[in-house]
Order: sequence, then structure tokens, then C-alpha cells
Amino acid sequence: QVQLVESGGGLVQAGESLRLSCAASGSIFSITVMGWYRQAPGKQRELVATITTGRTTGGRTNYAGSVRGRFTISRVNAENTVNLQMDSLKPEDTAVYYCNAKYTYGLDVGDYWGQGTQVTVSS
Repeated sequence: QVQLVESGGGLVQAGESLRLSCAASGSIFSITVMGWYRQAPGKQRELVATITTGRTTGGRTNYAGSVRGRFTISRVNAENTVNLQMDSLKPEDTAVYYCNAKYTYGLDVGDYWGQGTQVTVSS
């Protein structure tokens, strides 16, 4: 089992910045990718950004087109933490942001999710 604890959400104005953090604990050796997804009211959950976590192959990032160039995902392996720096925020970035960890354990693959943190951007 893996536990994910998010922090850093809040209310900001358009153009401002926020930093989200996600700390993983438990069976972290099984995690291959960590990232952030978001879900706005009435919409499906969507990918924001991901980063691979392997010690030799890790650090590869992937971004949704709508956030590329504004958001930066990074990892701190020693702290089992993944951060999402969000700059130049727009009202359409308003959503609940969820931390995600994808795991592989033998033939078993799946996802762990955090509880979500609210990000609200006012115009």
C-alpha cells in the first residue's frame, strides 16, 4: 500500500503562482510514475503532469498541452515527494488537483490517489 498526502492548494488571482506537493509513504519501491491530475466541476478528471521515478531512468516528464510552459513537475527522491509549480495561473486552472502514483508489483499494476486539494483561480 502507498499513501499520498497532498498540500499547497488555495485561492489565488489570475497570473499568480501556487506550488503543490505530494508526499508518498508505504510501499514506495513499487511506484514507477507519479503525477498530478485535476477535475473541474462537471468535467472528467484529466492529466496535468507526470514524472517517472526510477533511480536510473527517472525524471522523464509529460505535460498536458494546456499547462506546458506554465507548470513544472519535479521530484525529490530523498523525500519521496513530487512537486507541481504552477505559474501564470488562469481561471480555467480551477479544479481539485489529485496526486497519483502508478505502481508495478510483479504482474499487479494500478494507481494510488491522494485525497485532492482545491485550487481556485479568480479572474
